[in-house]
Amino acid sequence: MEIAFELVTLAIVVLAGTALAERVRFPAPLGLIVVGVVASYVPGVPTVHLSADVVLLGLLPPLLYAAAIQTSLVDFNANRRPILLLSVGLVIFTTVGVGVLVHALLPGIDWWAALAIGAVVAPPDAVAATAIGRRIGLPRRIVTILEGESLLNDATALVALRTAIAAGAGGVETWSVGTDFLVASIGGAAIGFAVFLLIAPMRRHVTDPILDTAISFVVPFATYIISEEVHSSGVVSVVVAGLLLGHKAPVIQTAQSRIAERINWRTIAFFLENTVFLLIGLQARWILQGVRDGGTPAGRVVLVCGLTLLACVVLRLVWVFFARYLLVRPGPDPITGQVPPASFTFLLGWAGMRGVVTLAAAFVIPADAPYREVLLLIAFTVVAGTLFIQGLSLPWLARRLRVPAPDPLEDALARATVLQQASKAGFKKLHELEYDDRHGVFALLKQRIEQRNFAAWERLGTVADQEAPSELYTRVRLEMIAAERQRVLDIRKSGTVASEVVSDVLAMLDVEESMLDISQDSREEIRVTAAQRRTGVSCADLDSFPAIETVAEPECGDCLREGTAWVALRQCLECGNIGCCDSSPRRHATAHFHEYQHPVIESAEPAEDWRWCYIHHATA
Repeated sequence: MEIAFELVTLAIVVLAGTALAERVRFPAPLGLIVVGVVASYVPGVPTVHLSADVVLLGLLPPLLYAAAIQTSLVDFNANRRPILLLSVGLVIFTTVGVGVLVHALLPGIDWWAALAIGAVVAPPDAVAATAIGRRIGLPRRIVTILEGESLLNDATALVALRTAIAAGAGGVETWSVGTDFLVASIGGAAIGFAVFLLIAPMRRHVTDPILDTAISFVVPFATYIISEEVHSSGVVSVVVAGLLLGHKAPVIQTAQSRIAERINWRTIAFFLENTVFLLIGLQARWILQGVRDGGTPAGRVVLVCGLTLLACVVLRLVWVFFARYLLVRPGPDPITGQVPPASFTFLLGWAGMRGVVTLAAAFVIPADAPYREVLLLIAFTVVAGTLFIQGLSLPWLARRLRVPAPDPLEDALARATVLQQASKAGFKKLHELEYDDRHGVFALLKQRIEQRNFAAWERLGTVADQEAPSELYTRVRLEMIAAERQRVLDIRKSGTVASEVVSDVLAMLDVEESMLDISQDSREEIRVTAAQRRTGVSCADLDSFPAIETVAEPECGDCLREGTAWVALRQCLECGNIGCCDSSPRRHATAHFHEYQHPVIESAEPAEDWRWCYIHHATA
């Protein structure tokens, strides 16, 4: 009961602390560390000793897997050079740099112990960086590189740590260090790929979402244990398996299984990530007590901790600029077409916050190691220092450097274009199918797909102070569903209908409600972008008809003559005709294209800046 009570209390503190941090717009990881540090000094709060086994076997595999299945393999591959340079090159560079510093500052410490603490503090943890990055709107390429780095750098650091400890025990030769790393990384990748080959066919035949999700719970732990048992890298194995299974999920899993797995793993990752930072704070009291009992002069302890923290920050900045200008030399971004500026590189270097793996790895250092209590404090100082110094200043730096956040207008345009092209493929398949349509199924399918696409296009903006049709539909239908649900609950209360039937009806209403577009993005968030953005298939027609200044006060003449209303207006770039959009009742812009075959239109709305090709279904 005592253990159960402590675990429940831990969970409540994590949830309450995270909710409060989000309410006051403060980074939850930093707030939970503060709570943990304060709690560690509160009388009656039990001392929590975070062991390496708990983190490396209990927390690390699910956290890695949850991140890997949500990471785009395409984006990971597109940024593989900077990711590998950070996750391998930077970790080795930091290990050696910090090792030399600690060996110089702590008299009598062995080289293996100095290099061991260097490996411990080398790998950043992207949980805090990406959480802050998404909240303040860091460019997606930076977030992708940070996430990719965090998936692999733990493997490099743990191999380096184990090699240093083995060297201290006299069980390793210099030439075997590189061999051990290659065996761990290549062997780990092979095991991860083998797990993918085993699980992927299995999932094709598992249609029960509960069973499929249960399988996914086993995968990270089984993969990690198998890999570690054969002396490969469990981290690499879990990452490879997660990346491949996540990439192939649309093919090997049912839609219900994908939705269930996504929600479950997001919940697990949310809880474990925030619990980790609370646990970090709870280590403060006993680590500091151990340093006081160790006898090392306080001045020297403060000096070595402070300089190690500074070294971790400086070494990362040096490495990222060295890699940018001498090794990577980044080309244009595949989406924006622009070369990332130096400000991107600086932010990438500054977002080097450490996490729980650093603290857990410190506990792997043998108990009889010289200055072990000081080494533990170094790890804690680097974790807490980078989280607070870099974490709190990262939003300010992003604003100061004027780093552009992802543009909601570009996202809305890309979303609408992809949906339009998907619909085009769907209609092509529909025409290829042979069926007897005596009940008007074709017209019903066409209507539903058009409504879905119209809702996506309407996110780009509508006439000022006018509710878009999709927004009106959503608002009215939500009110109807609330009334329908209340009636079903009244029927359930009467007890005249079987509970299973009532549950099925309630589930149907829940599914419909979840499908409605309830994300009412404000028009202020969808701002105009001056940079050209092309999405989907490029075409010659868009190149032939560049953007123009549209009519100052546009009107749809056909709508005025017919006495109908329009939602938004489009201008033909070949003849200048103004017509209403497809969300409008009469769709005059599309009718104009069908009559005259003029391929390209431009939005005539003041808050929109995009063109559309009817023939190739492409946007710019």
